[in-house]
Amino acid sequence: MKKFLFTMFALAAALGFQAQAADEKKEETKPATAAVEEVAVIKTNMGEMVLEFWPDVAPKHVENFKTLAKKGFYDGTCFHRVIKGFMIQGGDPLTKDEANAGRWGTGDPGYKIKAEFNAKSHVRGVLSAARSNDPDSAGSQFFICHDKATFLNGQYTAYGKLIKGDEVLEKINTTKTGANDRPAERMNVESIKIVPRSEIK
Repeated sequence: MKKFLFTMFALAAALGFQAQAADEKKEETKPATAAVEEVAVIKTNMGEMVLEFWPDVAPKHVENFKTLAKKGFYDGTCFHRVIKGFMIQGGDPLTKDEANAGRWGTGDPGYKIKAEFNAKSHVRGVLSAARSNDPDSAGSQFFICHDKATFLNGQYTAYGKLIKGDEVLEKINTTKTGANDRPAERMNVESIKIVPRSEIK
């Protein structure tokens, strides 16, 4: 009888161990929760624009933009360069202060990012990194294409695209400009927020 009870106990223990091992295996093979897709909401004095990101082709640029936006880096800047039928450019921290107007277009976050040229074409609404003659000189400045600009393909890093607010892009791009393609009326960036795409209606 004792031998029988011992055998039953051993069998139960073995089955319990197998069940635990099976549960652990299920936990290991359980697919990871998909990352929440985020977009940028740019609030301007002309209205709001929403941009999606392309981390598959330019992960460093996407992460940089998101990081700066979450810190409030872009809040209070402006689109300081507007060329009709081409693009609108912003992201310069110096544009927060009108006293720095003579230096607008030269500001950055204090570091540079290596280029991530890719096969994405520069067409209307595409978000791309502004830079100097050095391909690896992008920082915080960016531009949004107003029309097809395929001559920039392979030379500037495209990393997102406008998905909402095309009419705002149109208003900003067609505003009156003066010297250095600077808008006569300030095209203010009140804020840039990074939010889950699911929140966009």
